[in-house]
Formats: sequence, structure tokens, C-alpha cells
Amino acid sequence: MEFLKEFFSRLTDVKELVRWAGYPGMAAIVFSETGLLVGFFLPGDSLLVTAGLFAAAGYFDIGILIPMLIVAAVAGNASGYFIGRKSGEALYHREESRFFKKKHLLKTKEFYEHYGPITIVMAQFMPFARTFAPVVAGIAEMRYTRFASFNVIGAIAWITSMLLIGYFLGSTIPGIDKHIELVVAAVVFISILPGIIKYVQVKLAARSVKD
Repeated sequence: MEFLKEFFSRLTDVKELVRWAGYPGMAAIVFSETGLLVGFFLPGDSLLVTAGLFAAAGYFDIGILIPMLIVAAVAGNASGYFIGRKSGEALYHREESRFFKKKHLLKTKEFYEHYGPITIVMAQFMPFARTFAPVVAGIAEMRYTRFASFNVIGAIAWITSMLLIGYFLGSTIPGIDKHIELVVAAVVFISILPGIIKYVQVKLAARSVKD
């Protein structure tokens, strides 16, 4: 219980969370955000960029972080897929709670129906969607071998890009570690911008058809 209290108390400060969690903690967070329905609130992008910055400062080994967190993301996505396969349509009728937001599931379903399997890759860069996209793929009974290929591609692209962005900035810009919040905010915004643009385009296209 004390562990959980301390964990939640550190969620508001990603820098302290990364220091406190270490290698195993970061792997657990990445797995939970991608593989458990209750992980949608966890700091995925900000955690990775911050870890990259800390690796540049010598706190972590980037050569360990990248493969370890890729494995955690792949395993998490696979877990989400099988949750969807097992639970099926019942999830769409599940009541919302503090740790389950059906609206995020429904928005991800809409996104998946429009873009298909590539959603698995795109969703890795979109908060909330990365938690629910594998679940939606499982509900839709997407063939696992096909899902697995998109899963691996998306996990590699997401983990590697976020960590290396932080590592590159930390290695080339002196004192940037004092402005981690601004760096993280900029990277997160850029990472979700394509998804926002696509979503707006879909909404505008649907509205024009109705008109």
C-alpha cells in the first residue's frame, strides 16, 4: 500500500518518477500504459523523453533503455490485444470508472475503423489511444500475426524516437535538464499533432457529407 501511495504521489513530477522508478519501474509503467486498461493516465511520452535526457546526463544507459522498453511496449500491446479478444464487445458496454474511460475506447474504435491496422502504429504516439488501440484490434479479431508486425514496428518507432529525442537534446543543449517540462510539453504536442489533424479532417469530412 505504501508503494502505491508513493507511486501516485510522484506521478505529478516525471523527473522524480523516473529517478525513483529506475529501469524496472519504467518498464512496468510502459507495459501498464500499453497493456492494461487502467494505464491510460500514465506518463508515456514524457517518461521516455525525460529518461532520454537523464541517460544523456549519465543516470541511465541508453543502450539498456531502448531494448528493455521496446520489449515492455511489445508485451504490453500484446496483453491489450488478448484482453480485447477475450472480453470482446462487452467492453463497449462497460460502465466508466476512475480507472476506465469508455470514451477513450470509443474514440480509438472510431480511429481504427477509419485507418485500419496502421492505427496500431499511429496510436503509439497518441496518449490514451496507445492504451486502447491493441484492445480494439483484439475485439475486431485482427489476425494476431498481422497485429504482431504492426505492434513491433510501432513499439520500436515510439520508444526509440522518444528516448533518442531526449538523449540528443540532453547531449547537445547545455542546461536543458533545467527545462524538462518545456521540452516534454513540446515533444508531446508534436507527437500527437498528426493524430489531431487527422481526427479534425475526419470530422470535417463527415460534416461536409451531412451538409
